[in-house]
Amino acid sequence: MSLAQATPIALANTARGCQVSRATVEGYLEVREDLLLGWRLPTFQRRAKRQLANHPEEIEGAALDGLVAQHLRAWVDDSNADLRLHYWRTKTGNEVDFVVFGKSAFHAIEVKNQRQVRPADLKGLIAFGEDYPEARRVLVYRGKDRVKKQGVLCLPCAEFFAGIRPGDRLPG
Repeated sequence: MSLAQATPIALANTARGCQVSRATVEGYLEVREDLLLGWRLPTFQRRAKRQLANHPEEIEGAALDGLVAQHLRAWVDDSNADLRLHYWRTKTGNEVDFVVFGKSAFHAIEVKNQRQVRPADLKGLIAFGEDYPEARRVLVYRGKDRVKKQGVLCLPCAEFFAGIRPGDRLPG
């Protein structure tokens, strides 16, 4: 499971591969969550217009996605607002790494571990914006320039991390 960072987990397949029941695998994941060794993101399904995949996603480790996830989770927990952290993925493969949703905020955030923004990197955020035009869409990447492409704000990691503080709005 440690290698499942930022990927959907198919509990039935994992159980079959380990020759245990699905309930056993779910129990082990719950123990990992209780010990704060990992956590899963639920899928974002508010007013879903597309058919969504419904596998929770586990985020752990020191990769960029994990670092952003940890900062977002801390920000959501410290915000004293009715916010929840999710991910979004359609059956056709469009996905957004993080969705922050609540009364005071609605953000879709994609993380890319690269220095240039390519059109393909924006695909999930653009699809999300078609379904949820009221959401602020942000791509966090390893580049140096703050740019806006196809309605998506592309923020350098340094700017994103410097701006995510409890009590403040999300950067962007």
